[in-house]
Amino acid sequence: MSPLVRKTWRDDRRAIIGWALGIAAFTVIYTSFYANLQGAAELKDDALPPGMKDFLSIQDMTSGAGYLQATVYSLVGPLLVVMAALILAVRTIPRPEEDGGIELLMVNPLSRRAFAAQRLLATFLAVTVLAAIPLVLVLAIAPGVGIDVPATNIAAASAGLIGLAWCFLGIAFAVGAATGRRSLALSVTGALAVGTYILRGMSGVIDGGAWLKWLSPFHYFIGTDPLHTGWHPTHLLVLVAVGAAGAVVGIATFDRRDVGV
Repeated sequence: MSPLVRKTWRDDRRAIIGWALGIAAFTVIYTSFYANLQGAAELKDDALPPGMKDFLSIQDMTSGAGYLQATVYSLVGPLLVVMAALILAVRTIPRPEEDGGIELLMVNPLSRRAFAAQRLLATFLAVTVLAAIPLVLVLAIAPGVGIDVPATNIAAASAGLIGLAWCFLGIAFAVGAATGRRSLALSVTGALAVGTYILRGMSGVIDGGAWLKWLSPFHYFIGTDPLHTGWHPTHLLVLVAVGAAGAVVGIATFDRRDVGV
């Protein structure tokens, strides 16, 4: 890895470690307590109306696959991973630019495009590791607590989670690289994440709104119910394509604009 990639990791190490511990703790707690929470899950499953289940992408909360989807892969898990991606994305260019330290990073003998690409590469690898934590922990814990879900289906859902993180990382990077503003990148991408999550949920509960789901990254992540149905490569490619497009746009716009130092 280049010196700039390694420096990015050193600068972001506290944030990366903190998010890793948080995501790991969340995954371990909810996965490990499957047997203990079965009674509560059954009550919630009976209490939730069908429309709310559709909105939250929950088929049921009593089976192993339904429980994992309702806890790790439906709301809080994706929320943690997307938040981590956004926080780390704005540390690539907007944070050092606003703090007045980007000129010290750019003294490396690199073109602007190479500088932006290497900063993004470091963050991309860190976010990939963070988003893969649920995969490793669920695969390790699930068999021991009675969650009978094929490993390939868990891998498919986790691949979607990683793709979702890449998608919003690319968008946040594009906004941050184009504007140099942390607050703008966070607010725009955060609003987009919340809005598209709600959009996917509403598509299943309003008449004639089924087409709306195709506008939401969350549909390509969890709308195919991968814990029950397995892999859907085309949907994963859509998430990857959006993230890649954001990366290309961010690098190109950063190369052309004036940078505040």
